[in-house]
Parts: sequence; C-alpha cells; structure tokens
Amino acid sequence: MTTPDLGAGDAQWVRDALRCPVTRTPLREGTGPDGEPELHNTSPDQPLAYPVRNGVPVLLPDEARPLG
Repeated sequence: MTTPDLGAGDAQWVRDALRCPVTRTPLREGTGPDGEPELHNTSPDQPLAYPVRNGVPVLLPDEARPLG
C-alpha cells in the first residue's frame, strides 16, 4: 500500500495526530476504489474513508464515504 503524500515534510507525528471528525478514532492510510489515496478511520462500528486531495486530507464529515 502506498502512503499518501500529506505534504509539509510528511511528518509521522502529524499523521499520528489526525483523527476522524465523526468517530474520533485514529486514521490509517488507504486507497480508494479509484486508486486514489484516502485515510480510513479505525472504527469497527462506523468505518469511514476520507479523500486526500493534492496531498491534503479532506477531513469533513460530508466528504466521508462509508467503507463496505
């Protein structure tokens, strides 16, 4: 799996600090059905994916898509 480029030196501590705005669970790197990078939350009850556009995670509830 390819790690999304989150810019700003791609500091690990920044990625570790990110949380899902809906479930407050940590986010992990993933890939969407179209092959584009995403961040997936770790919630077993409400799994969601957020797009990464131009290296910037879009952590808006309206932008989230449910994971199957």
